[in-house]
Amino acid sequence: MADAAELALTELVANVVRHVPGRRCGICFLLLSGAVRVEVSDSCPRLPVLSSGNVLSDSGRGLLLVEAVTDRWGVTPRPTGSGKTVWFECVAKTLER
Repeated sequence: MADAAELALTELVANVVRHVPGRRCGICFLLLSGAVRVEVSDSCPRLPVLSSGNVLSDSGRGLLLVEAVTDRWGVTPRPTGSGKTVWFECVAKTLER
């Protein structure tokens, strides 16, 4: 779970650095029962777009990686229109014997 959360967080912060004027964001970690939720909030009203994932492109696959390594993710626009929160959740997998 830690590796997946680390990769997804890195991708979301990279999106802020690349697409958000001022490159500022807030990060919130929430420990849930058997899961972790990470939220990255910024003041840019533009919502991220999940690309088709051209394998030859230098960019545009970050959200595809987030989708691949997390259990859930989404975007919550601020009601005031002054930004958004992109979040993901990773659930702890139990090993059965």
